[in-house]
Amino acid sequence: MELPASAEVVIIGGGIMGLSIAHRLAADGVRDVVLLEQAQLGSGSTCRAAGGVRAQFSDEINIALGLRGLEVFESFAQDFGQEIDLNQCGYLFLIDEPGALASFEQNVALQNSMGVQSRMLDASEARRLAPSAGMDVLGAAFHPRDGHCTPESVVLGLAAAARRQGVRIVTGCRFEGAGEAEPGSGRRALRTSAGTIQAAAVVCAAGAWSAAIGDAFGVPLPVRPLRRQILVTGPLPDLDPALPFTIDFATSLYFHREGAGLLIGAPEREPTWGFEPRRSDEWLADTAELIAERFPGLSEIDVASGWAGLYEMTPDHNALVGEHADDDGFRFLYAAGFSGHGFLMGPGIGEVMADLYAARPPWVDVSGLSAERFTEGVERPELNIV
Repeated sequence: MELPASAEVVIIGGGIMGLSIAHRLAADGVRDVVLLEQAQLGSGSTCRAAGGVRAQFSDEINIALGLRGLEVFESFAQDFGQEIDLNQCGYLFLIDEPGALASFEQNVALQNSMGVQSRMLDASEARRLAPSAGMDVLGAAFHPRDGHCTPESVVLGLAAAARRQGVRIVTGCRFEGAGEAEPGSGRRALRTSAGTIQAAAVVCAAGAWSAAIGDAFGVPLPVRPLRRQILVTGPLPDLDPALPFTIDFATSLYFHREGAGLLIGAPEREPTWGFEPRRSDEWLADTAELIAERFPGLSEIDVASGWAGLYEMTPDHNALVGEHADDDGFRFLYAAGFSGHGFLMGPGIGEVMADLYAARPPWVDVSGLSAERFTEGVERPELNIV
C-alpha cells in the first residue's frame, strides 16, 4: 500500500505490539489508522521470539498482562480464524538457590491472589517434570496454563483482522524523523523512506528501535537492543509429548518442544548490545557446555537450525507504556521495552493503548510503567525474567 498523505493515528512498528494496537484501535471505532513497518510484518523481534506465553511474573501489571494474553491466545483460532499451534504444556521454573526459592514462593502467592493457578513444586515433583536436569534442584514454580505458540501465525491473524477493520498497513516504510509542529495544528509531519505523512497522534511500538523514535518526538525512551540467540535441534527419541516449557532460572537457559526436537535459548556469556543479527559460534559452544552441565540428559543433540534476535531492554527489565501530549494537542503514545516479554503481552497492551487513546482508564493501571519513572528515579524491577 502506498503511504497516504495523512492519518489520525500513525503506528510505528509492525510486530505483535503494533498490530495488536492497530487492531484494537480499529475495533474501538478509530477509522483512520496507518501502520508503518520498516521491513516486513513481524520481521523485527516478534517472529524471532521463542513464542512463550505465560502469566508467571513478579509484577502485578505483568501478571495481569500475561493472563490477558493467555485468554486471547486460547480463543485466537476461533476469534481470528487463524490457527497458532498453542501448546499449553505449562511453564516450569527450576530453582536451585534458596534465595530464589523464597522469591518464587512470594511470586506464586501474588499470582494466586490474581487468579493465576500457579504452584510451587518440591524437588521430587520438579525432577519428575524435568528428568534431564543435572543440577541440585530445590524446587520449581509451575503454571499448567502457560505454554507457547507460533509468532508468525499470530502476526498473520492480527494483520488480517486489522486490514478487515480498515487499518492501512505500509511495509518497507522506514521512519526517518519528525517535522516541526505547526502552531495550533495539533499535527506533526513524519518523514519516512516512502514520503511524508501528517498525523494527529503517533504510537511508538518499534521494539528495539524505539529509543530513536522517542528522541525524534522529544520523549526519552531508555530502550537498548540486546542480542539473544536460539537453536533448534533435530529429532530427539523418546521426547516426552507433555514436556513443559522449562527454564533453569539460575542461568536463564530454556527449552520447549519444537516438532520432534527442541527449541533452546540462553543468554550469551558476554552480552552483545546493539543491532547485531548474526549468530555466534562462540554462543553455540558455550550453550552446548551449559546444557551438558545443567541438563546432561540433553547433551547428545544435533543442531538443525537457529537464529538471532533482539530483546528490547530497559534498565529495570520492565516495559515503557504511556503517553506524552504537547501544548498543541499532538499525542505521542508508546509501548516498548518489554525486555523479552513483548510477544505474550501484545494482546493486553493493544487493549491498554486503545484505552489510553480514548482517554479512559485502562483495564489495568499501567501508570507505573511510564517512562517518566526513570527521570524521577523510581524504577520498577521485574524479577521473574528469562
